[in-house]
Amino acid sequence: MDESGGSGQPRSGTEESTERRPGRTTPAPEPTRPDPTPSDEQPSDDRRPDAPGDDAGHENPKSRTEPGSDGRSEGTGDADSGSQGTTAGDEPGNRPSQSTGAERPPTTPPHDPSHPDRTFAHSGTTKGRPPQRPKDPRGGLLMGRPFGVPVYVAPSWFLVAALITWVFGGQLDRVLPELGAARYLVSLFFAVAFYASVLVHELAHTVAALRFKLPVRRIQLQFFGGVSEIEKEAETPGREFVLAFVGPLLSLVLSGVFYGALQLVEPGTVPGVLLAGLMISNLIVAAFNLLPGLPLDGGRMLRAVVWKITGRPMSGTVAAAWVGRALAVSVLVGLPWLTQSGALGSDAVDNVGMDTVLDALLAAILAAIIWTGAGNSLRMARLREHLPELRARTLTRRAVPVETHTPLSEALRRANDAGARALVVVDADGNPLSLVREAAIVGVPEHRRPWVAVSGLAQDLTDGMRVSAELAGEELLDALRANPATEYLVVEETGEIFGVLSAADVERAFVKAMARPN
Repeated sequence: MDESGGSGQPRSGTEESTERRPGRTTPAPEPTRPDPTPSDEQPSDDRRPDAPGDDAGHENPKSRTEPGSDGRSEGTGDADSGSQGTTAGDEPGNRPSQSTGAERPPTTPPHDPSHPDRTFAHSGTTKGRPPQRPKDPRGGLLMGRPFGVPVYVAPSWFLVAALITWVFGGQLDRVLPELGAARYLVSLFFAVAFYASVLVHELAHTVAALRFKLPVRRIQLQFFGGVSEIEKEAETPGREFVLAFVGPLLSLVLSGVFYGALQLVEPGTVPGVLLAGLMISNLIVAAFNLLPGLPLDGGRMLRAVVWKITGRPMSGTVAAAWVGRALAVSVLVGLPWLTQSGALGSDAVDNVGMDTVLDALLAAILAAIIWTGAGNSLRMARLREHLPELRARTLTRRAVPVETHTPLSEALRRANDAGARALVVVDADGNPLSLVREAAIVGVPEHRRPWVAVSGLAQDLTDGMRVSAELAGEELLDALRANPATEYLVVEETGEIFGVLSAADVERAFVKAMARPN
């Protein structure tokens, strides 16, 4: 079974609040002596904001951090959230600004973007960790990279290869009893040749996807066939139809090739039995994948047809997914009945035996795979429909430019006064050099912030950490996936600084888009 059409799923998250609340904080007295370990001591990124605190919705002036008080407030508790901002409830998407005022270090730094009433950083007893991107699973044993696409053999393939070897070996014993134990070697060759045919089926999808300039993450051979993980959706229903149809078409072609080769060998021999088995198996693969329900190729072809008629890809996905679910129920009920009644060519079975149980188990596994694939197709379609709502311009935090030697306390005071929630380190000419890491700010105790320079908490900017304010949807997610980081500098087309984009903010917006009804 083929499940081509893959997952370009990035990291996820909820959208940011736009509520505005005053962000001024109670000033702390000047420290009497400097800390003996100044800014060269840098907090670890594996700290987590998990300190308890006050309710966000019941803030009063006395709940702000006073000198000598505990100084804690409730964090988000999410290791991947970044959980910081620089003032309560500031709106994203504002340009950087810098404000002047009295030189006084605040005791309450900027606020969390997801909880506008909660503080940006905590006391030194709390820890913070930047969001970690999940590693892409390798998918098993790497067999090669045809057309630049990695091909993996999943561990489950070895199980099905052993099963095919055992079942086909029993059939060979009836057809060619003179083979003896060597029949299992022939059966193993058949299992490998059959999955080579499945690989050709998947390569047909891959070549078509690359022809349409759709990236293919990988091909995986597994228990029930193969999967081509295509990261993007075809742009037109015509391309979607072609992309789905080429797989079964190649299986039909292979079946014809094996039939032609069968005419050249003597029946009842090892080559004849192998060619007949490969001809029949490829015919079954083609017929099964042409069934009109997702996640099968026939379901994608049905989706393309409905998409063409209605003009909406989501309508095609819904129709093909529900047909796929009906197909799953049909397989669950119909396959055991067909095998037990003898309609598939075997003798009818009057009682329940081991073969009947195995047929029912096989039907249940197939039905579960089809049902789950149909549901995943619906979820992916919903995601793609909401992806355009993810815009760098609307998710960006307002930023304050500060020079490298600026104390952290002064930088946070400027951010509070300016209503900003991010810090950009710039040179004397205003050119951005680095971004102050949220996780690093969390780990600096408040009493040390006047003695820590922002440069010691910043991450140098690379080309991949600069993103355009015009990016949205899949283009935005592709840019973030290609250059993993916790923060990105968002710039206008003119090169002017627009603000800072947190990966945690994109993550929250992503999750919220997934949960939103169509």
